[in-house]
Amino acid sequence: MTAKNVDVLLVGGGVMSATLGMLLKQLDPAMTITLVERLDHVAHESTDGWNNAGTGHAGYCELNYTPQAPDGSITIDRALGINASFEVSLQFWSYLVEQNILPAPNKFINPTPHQSFVWSEKDVAFLRKRQELLSAHHLFADMKFSDSPEQIAEWMPLVMDQRNPSEKVAATRVEYGSDVDFGSLTRNMIDWLKKQEGFDLHLRHSVDSLRKSKRGTWRVKVEDDANGGEKEFNARFVFLGAGGGSLPLLQKSHIDESQGYGGFPVSGQWLVCQKPEIVKRHRSKVYGKAAVGAPPMSVPHLDTRIINGEPALLFGPFAGFTTKFLKKGSVFDLFSSVRPYNVAPMMAVGRDNLDLTRYLISESFQSHKDRVASLRDYFPQAREEDWKLQDAGMRVQIIKKDAQGHGKLEFGTEIVAAKDGTLAALLGASPGASTAAQAMLDVLQRCFKEQLATPEWQARIRDLIPSYGQSLVNDAELLKQVRGRTLRTLGLVKA
Repeated sequence: MTAKNVDVLLVGGGVMSATLGMLLKQLDPAMTITLVERLDHVAHESTDGWNNAGTGHAGYCELNYTPQAPDGSITIDRALGINASFEVSLQFWSYLVEQNILPAPNKFINPTPHQSFVWSEKDVAFLRKRQELLSAHHLFADMKFSDSPEQIAEWMPLVMDQRNPSEKVAATRVEYGSDVDFGSLTRNMIDWLKKQEGFDLHLRHSVDSLRKSKRGTWRVKVEDDANGGEKEFNARFVFLGAGGGSLPLLQKSHIDESQGYGGFPVSGQWLVCQKPEIVKRHRSKVYGKAAVGAPPMSVPHLDTRIINGEPALLFGPFAGFTTKFLKKGSVFDLFSSVRPYNVAPMMAVGRDNLDLTRYLISESFQSHKDRVASLRDYFPQAREEDWKLQDAGMRVQIIKKDAQGHGKLEFGTEIVAAKDGTLAALLGASPGASTAAQAMLDVLQRCFKEQLATPEWQARIRDLIPSYGQSLVNDAELLKQVRGRTLRTLGLVKA
């Protein structure tokens, strides 16, 4: 079998691969890129609109990004970092819109205020302190706080309708939050890439093996699931952006950096309402506090979603226990990922997170009535018959060794790259898609270091992302410039 030579092989047709492919084609149009996806169309797993929160994670409303210590102190560093990373994505999308590479912004992103809502004296005090800390920083200077039921009722009518008037409540609001249809965004990027010389898309193709050649390139065998047979690629660089499927593929590569990694899969479900008379009364994302023992991706939220142009309300997600790594995966995924080098960390995580496992199993056995009862904390007048249950995407949390060599469970995302820069994989989940541009910049910095150092790539990357190489966390004036442009370009503020 004759292998096809390519500069870059992207595995997985989600937002990460699409973003990296777009960045590379903008930086070097002559680069040859092949994308392989095992399903019959792209953006159908974690990237699909129904499979992710679509929040445009910016740290505005997600309370788990500002954890509170037992002494009452609140740490905001992660929220600052996530917000700055999301601003990078907004800059990149703005450039693509300005160049008519992406369609009108409302085809993939829509203005949707980001709000947090809590009740009880303790949580009201927490939210007030959180807002004080965040709003003192230029990234969050526009965040508003209120403990007035009348004001909150204007912000989120469904949440306050028929609520107990004696209940202590509080909320925060950032007006220019967004709802992102990452499925639409990804499909549009890949549609543009398909029209470019040197880009090939292979659907219903799954990676069978990855082997490093003596020349330093990767020999990748791919099964043609549609027509039978195999294809082989000889790639100078391989990116594994297959969501929950990235870990098994990374293990197949046998690079040293893959040693010790395992996966902890978590399933999810949404309650969905598409009744126009209800949907039109709630145009925001309202996040609350997670239940004790719940994983971060299970922070409850009542969301406006606009997926493929159609509005809906989603509540959840309700997490569950699973052994699949992908929605269209196998129940044997978890077991087949066990290796001699990760069995100890995985067993340690299982032992140390029994409460989490019990929580996930109990969530799986909830009835529709139980789920709607949880919804009524955020929508007191919710009726069971107005909501249906829908499966969300799978999330595979990272298991890795800590400094002491024991296992620990990570709830973020992580780039794992070969030391020679010829292969990289993205592992983990939230905040995921929202920070895709920053994550793929990290891949460029680690795996395309020499090219990125050239004057040509340096100039070009600043066209794509004007804040590149500078800190939005530290530079208030820079933030003002880039945020003003992106909010206008993407239609997140009124012109």
